[in-house]
Amino acid sequence: MTTVVDTCILLDILLEGSAHGDASAARLASALTSGPVILNEIIAAELAPLFSDEAGLWSTLATAGVELRPYPRGAIYVAGQAFLQHRRGGGRRERILPDFMIAAHAIAADARLLTRDRGFYRKHFPKLRLAR
Repeated sequence: MTTVVDTCILLDILLEGSAHGDASAARLASALTSGPVILNEIIAAELAPLFSDEAGLWSTLATAGVELRPYPRGAIYVAGQAFLQHRRGGGRRERILPDFMIAAHAIAADARLLTRDRGFYRKHFPKLRLAR
């Protein structure tokens, strides 16, 4: 099964001293045993500030076994509609469109999402499969 990995999991692993680093690394390793683990341009852009050059970003992801996949066209509308419902329902501004785009990618790719932010994603995407 394909897994989209959320930025928070990768940040946990990449940032030294992260409180969730070991747990996130174990969860990523587990996801890798059951199929491809992917990210999209949005997630890669969120990680890019951690690296001094572009080559470092791509080699780190390759070493981790995480593949870049293009953002699916079918996810665009899903993300926009979920974001609209969030804002209309009084959702807080600290949630930004990329959060919705990451979940929509998993749905459009018929994949599961590996994240620590399970409550948020369950609320806004009840049909989304979440990795353990």
